[in-house]
Amino acid sequence: MAVGIFDSGLGGLTVLNAAQKRLPDVNFLYYGDNARAPYGVRDAEDVYQLTKAAVESMWDKGCDLVILACNTASAAALRRMQEGGLPKGKRVLGVFVPLIEALTERQWGDNSPPREVAVQHVALFATPATVASRAFQRELAFRAIGVDVEAQSCGGVVDAIEDGDLILAEALVRSHVDALMRKMPHPEAAILGCTHYPLMEEIFQTALGPQVKVFSQGTLVADSLADYLQRHPDMYGAGEGGYFTTGDPSRVSDRATQFLRREITFQAA
Repeated sequence: MAVGIFDSGLGGLTVLNAAQKRLPDVNFLYYGDNARAPYGVRDAEDVYQLTKAAVESMWDKGCDLVILACNTASAAALRRMQEGGLPKGKRVLGVFVPLIEALTERQWGDNSPPREVAVQHVALFATPATVASRAFQRELAFRAIGVDVEAQSCGGVVDAIEDGDLILAEALVRSHVDALMRKMPHPEAAILGCTHYPLMEEIFQTALGPQVKVFSQGTLVADSLADYLQRHPDMYGAGEGGYFTTGDPSRVSDRATQFLRREITFQAA
């Protein structure tokens, strides 16, 4: 059995790591489109076509359920794939909904009408493509009313993380936080709307200040996945788990090992 986790690059490893800890008996198949990362600077059609091809490859490898751990893919491709019709027995889920359910303090699967929630001022840090899509705001509107969202496009952060230049990534994060707080001086909560950003979570928190609650996706998505699999035990899939990349397997393995601090070995997709 294997549950698929897809990302444009290495960021989805933050979700994978949390999912493996939460669900130690589940095999996971990770697929990184590192050769074409980052997705955050691509147009929506390009992201859709790349995501669709990757997900189909994961289905061919035995995954019935694929999590789009890439926020840009979730923003640009998820709804279109779902509305276009999926093969029988296949499912694709994104990462926005678990985050929004945590932010609005709603139970997983709560489809009641939107209502007022405690948090009124939210900072969203995301890639340019995710910000342009307004997908987060659209999903939030299904669950909450009266929430002011200020989005900050964080250009360059993903590239720096993928290149292993964490000093540059830290400097960029601080710059983007400064830019957002000039527009929204007192956010109550901050959404790290890219799965690469949890690698910089401490930097975001320090720059924002202790009064801002930072929502990061790894644990939230893992908990939501555990709940989903409990309700849908037929979605565990078949086939073997493993790590696949469209990039250079040796280089990607080295970066992944550095990020997760345990040996990760990728093979060519």
